[in-house]
Amino acid sequence: MSAPSLLPAPRRTFSRSALLLAFVASCTVGPDYEQPQLELPTSWSAERGEGLIDGELAGTAADAAWWQQFGDPLLDELVERALQQNLDLRQSLARLAGARAQSGVADAGYLPTLDGNANYANSKASRNTPFGAFIPRTDIHTISFDAAWELDLWGRVRRSVEAADADLMASGYDLHAAALSVAAEVARTYVDLRAAQRRLSIANENLALQLQTLDLVKARLTAGLVVERDVAQAATNVETTRSRLPQLEAAAVTAWNRLAVLLGGTPDQLPATLREPMQLPQLPERVAIGGPADLLRRRPDVQRAERQFAAEVARIGVASADRYPSFRLSGQIGISSNGANKLFDRDSDLLNFGPSLRWNLFDGGRLKHRIEALEANAEAAQVAYEQTVLLAIEETENAITRFGRERTRREALVRAASEARRAVDLAQTQYREGLSDFQAVLDSERIAATIDDDLASSDAAVATNLIALYKALGGGVPSGQ
Repeated sequence: MSAPSLLPAPRRTFSRSALLLAFVASCTVGPDYEQPQLELPTSWSAERGEGLIDGELAGTAADAAWWQQFGDPLLDELVERALQQNLDLRQSLARLAGARAQSGVADAGYLPTLDGNANYANSKASRNTPFGAFIPRTDIHTISFDAAWELDLWGRVRRSVEAADADLMASGYDLHAAALSVAAEVARTYVDLRAAQRRLSIANENLALQLQTLDLVKARLTAGLVVERDVAQAATNVETTRSRLPQLEAAAVTAWNRLAVLLGGTPDQLPATLREPMQLPQLPERVAIGGPADLLRRRPDVQRAERQFAAEVARIGVASADRYPSFRLSGQIGISSNGANKLFDRDSDLLNFGPSLRWNLFDGGRLKHRIEALEANAEAAQVAYEQTVLLAIEETENAITRFGRERTRREALVRAASEARRAVDLAQTQYREGLSDFQAVLDSERIAATIDDDLASSDAAVATNLIALYKALGGGVPSGQ
C-alpha cells in the first residue's frame, strides 16, 4: 500500500498545476546570448616610446578625466563646460531617454492590462425586415472594466526585455562615445589654438630679428660696404615671414570659433583668457596604455557593438515564441442596462471571464522567414562587433606609433633649433667682421625661422597625438556624465 499523501486532494491538484505552470513558464525559446570570445594579442606590436608609454594600466579613476593629465586648468574648464553644454551630447542624452522609455515598455509586458469603458448606444431596427417591426427602439448604457493578461509561457516578454535592456545599454555607450569624442575634440582644438598663437608669436619674433638685419644692411649700404642686392635679399626674408602672419591669425580664429561650437555657445561667450598666448599643455611623464584586451571594457564603441549583438540575439527569441501557442486570460466586469435609470440596479451586473488559446498553425512561411532574417541580423551584428574590435586595435596601434615617432622627431628639432640659433649668431658675427658674405646670414636666419616653426608644430602634433591615443584607448568621462 502506498503512503498516504500529506496534502488533501484539492491541494494536490493545485500543486501539480502550479508546478506544471512554473515549468512551462520557465521555457524561454530562442538562442541564449553568449558573448563572443575573441583571440587578442597580449601586447601591442607598436614600439614603445622609450619608457614614456607604460604597459601597465593605471587606475580607472585617473583615466576617467584623462585631459587633467595635461595640467592645464583652462583646458579642464573647457572640457567640463563642453560635457555639460555640447549640443551633440544633448542629442545623445535625448536618445538615451528614449531607449530607457522603450525598456519600460518592454517591462510592462509582464503585467496585465486594465481598460475602463463607458458606452452609450441608441439602436433602431428597420421595419422593412421580417422581425424589425417587433424590435423596439432601445438605449444601451454600459460601464465596464476589461482586463487581459497573456502568460509569458515561451519567454516572448523576457526576450523582449532582454532586447530592450541591451538597446538601452547600447544607447548609454553611445552617450559615452559622444562624450569621449567631445572631450577629445575640445582638447585637440585647444591645442590648435595654442599652437597657432605660439607659431604667430615665433613668426613675429623672427620678423623682428629680420627687420633688425634689414636695418643693419641698409646702414651698411649707405656706408658703401654692401651692394643693393643684399638689401633686396634681406627685404625678401622680411616679407616672406610677414606673409605667413595672416595664415596663422586665421588658424587661431578658426580654432577659437570651433571651441565656441563645441561648448554650445557663440565665440563671445568663451573665456577672455583664451586670447592671451600661452604655452601648449604639458605632457604627462608617463602614459598608461594597458593591453589590447583592455579595449573590450574601455572602448564605448566596442561595448556598444557587443550590446547590439546581444539585442539581435534576443529578438530571435521574441519571434521564436510566436511558433508556440499563446495563453491569455481575459475578463470583463461592469454594468449594462437599456435605460439610465436601471443602470445601477442589481440585475444590471455584467461579468465575463475565461481563458483563451491562440496558435498560429499556418502563415505561409512568414514566421519562418522572419526568424531567418533575424538570425542573419544577429550574424551581421556579431561580425560588426568583431570588426569594431579589430578597428579599435588598429586605431590604437597607429596612435601609439604616431605619438612615439613624433616625440622622436621633436627631440631632433629641439637640437636643430639650438644649432640653428647658434648658426645665426655666428653668421651675423662673421658678416660684421667681413669674414663671410650676406648670403650666409640670410640662409641661417631662414633655416632658423623654419626650424622654430617646425618645432612649434611638432609640439602641437605630440599633444594632438597623445589626445588621439587617449581617445583610442577609450578614456572615460567622469561619473554622472
